[in-house]
Amino acid sequence: MSFPDPKLVCRNVWKLFGADARSWLEAGGTAADGEGMAAAGLVGAVRDVNLEVREGEIFVIMGLSGSGKSTLVRCLSRLIEPTSGEILFKGENLLAASSQRMIEIRRHLMGMVFQHFALLPHLSVLDNVAFPLDIQGMGRAGREARAREVIDLVGLAGREDAFPRQLSGGQQQRVGIARSLAVEPEIWFLDEPFSALDPLIRREMQDEFMRLQSVLRKTIVFITHDFDEAIRLADRIAIMKDGVIVQAGTPEEIVLKPATDYVSEFTRNVTRAKVVRAESLMTAGGSEDAGPKVDARATIAEAAPLFLDGASQLGVTGADGAVIGTLHRDAVVSLMLKG
Repeated sequence: MSFPDPKLVCRNVWKLFGADARSWLEAGGTAADGEGMAAAGLVGAVRDVNLEVREGEIFVIMGLSGSGKSTLVRCLSRLIEPTSGEILFKGENLLAASSQRMIEIRRHLMGMVFQHFALLPHLSVLDNVAFPLDIQGMGRAGREARAREVIDLVGLAGREDAFPRQLSGGQQQRVGIARSLAVEPEIWFLDEPFSALDPLIRREMQDEFMRLQSVLRKTIVFITHDFDEAIRLADRIAIMKDGVIVQAGTPEEIVLKPATDYVSEFTRNVTRAKVVRAESLMTAGGSEDAGPKVDARATIAEAAPLFLDGASQLGVTGADGAVIGTLHRDAVVSLMLKG
């Protein structure tokens, strides 16, 4: 199976807080040298991280509070300066870029959404969304036309003249998402964007996010501490602990083949049917009259209700809609009985 080329590559990236951190690394300090790091008065927020984010995928970085995930995403955009390493965006090493070059990259190529919406209270929805285009120097007519497009895209058409105080939390977050999309970014960073929302609104925003991604196919780095959210949204997941990525892979790989005891404990209560895809449980081959159809990327939890009408098997379809396999009822029941 071939994969898209990486849009963002992170190589041996460190972020240490404390005096002379770079000198300590250059003198041979390592992630394993925790005692030496502490003796030097340093805190390892990000330790020797390597990852690749592919074109058009949702790459989720997750971990508990203090694991380093938010620091890492800020290093990727150089909102925080890494201590050492390489961060390649479209082949360009961002750590070698000038401050002015980074400003241009953030203005034109990167979108960012954070947990706190940071809307400007004295500006309307339209002006909040158009604000980054104003910073770019775009004329009023052009920026308002683009702002209206993305406001409609996130489902807020008709609220252009409202002010943030007149919106619900979910609506405010939609404005934040629209504002970040206004510049048509090539990569999109989202740092726990839904964690401040009530559970029902959070679920609705996840649905909205997936709808947007099906339309836009953005390259996305998404930060969360919620594993249910991660497996629902992610193409791939990286789990962080104490500044280190302890495992990276698809949701299925993370849940079914945990690399460490920490990952195993992290995923212990995850329902397998929410993670395993139809393509992983199917038998190859099948015919168009194999029964009801289900997309290969659908989870078993999504496919299972199709058996309620008495079907013994489902036809599994690929990206082109053709049947590529058969999903048998017995295999689904066996998986679900395992939890």
